[in-house]
Amino acid sequence: MKDTALIVIDVQNGIDEAAHWGGNRNNPNAEENIVLLLQAWQDKALPIVIVQHCSVSPTSPFRPGYRGNDLKDIVKPFVSENIYRKSTANAFIGTRLQQTLEAQGIKELVITGFVTNNSVEATARMAGEMGFKTTVVPDATAAFDKMAIDGTKYTSHQVHTLSLSNLQGEYASIRTTADVLTSLTI
Repeated sequence: MKDTALIVIDVQNGIDEAAHWGGNRNNPNAEENIVLLLQAWQDKALPIVIVQHCSVSPTSPFRPGYRGNDLKDIVKPFVSENIYRKSTANAFIGTRLQQTLEAQGIKELVITGFVTNNSVEATARMAGEMGFKTTVVPDATAAFDKMAIDGTKYTSHQVHTLSLSNLQGEYASIRTTADVLTSLTI
């Protein structure tokens, strides 16, 4: 397991600004599951990577200098030298994440965070294409309602499920927090 890193994406105060994201959010317990995973990784001295979105958009809740850019308190105790600041959805773009993971001999990634159909999916796709064995934790991620280009409104659950379905098999495996925690004890 020493070659498995936990990636925590965009767990920032701005995620609580539901109006920006389209309203209703699924998985209200995602943060609790993220904390369980962070604690398990810390207890086993496994690598933890925190990703912080620093948007270049002046209206984004993740823009630097705005309170929404700050990491949520639940993540702060786990921040180390492995924090990566990005300005795109994909945590590999414009960061040294890939180089660091490869230098540390990391072969597997467990991805959590926000938003499922945005940064989580973009990062998981890239990780899978780079050859990392990638797992996305569905109950430690969340999505928001989304309006389609034809005006159809999709619920956060639908958006979340479709995004995970896009990843399943080709780019990543989808495993619950309980499944991931069980595999750490084997």
